[in-house]
Amino acid sequence: MDQPSTQAFLLAALTAGGGVTGYARTGSVPSIAAGVTVGLLYGLGGLRQRNRQPYGLELALLASVLLAGSSIPRAIKTQKPLPMGLSVIAAFGLYRFGTLWRAQM
Repeated sequence: MDQPSTQAFLLAALTAGGGVTGYARTGSVPSIAAGVTVGLLYGLGGLRQRNRQPYGLELALLASVLLAGSSIPRAIKTQKPLPMGLSVIAAFGLYRFGTLWRAQM
């Protein structure tokens, strides 16, 4: 679990699965669109990292920025568990992939 590609795949599964679950429970099209999009970015980033291709970390970091940008303001405003959980996932991704990206510079 220490490899960044494995972590990116885990975050991809969590976000895409969450989007699908949100759609199944409430019929929310934005939930499935956002969840699957962020999940695809995490998954593509993990795949590129695993294959030692360029821009893997950057894609995973972009997914974290998008997720943080949408979930953190909602978590602050609503104080509900789901946005707070998404904010924790985003913060983990920002820290992990941001630290690795900065070390490459």
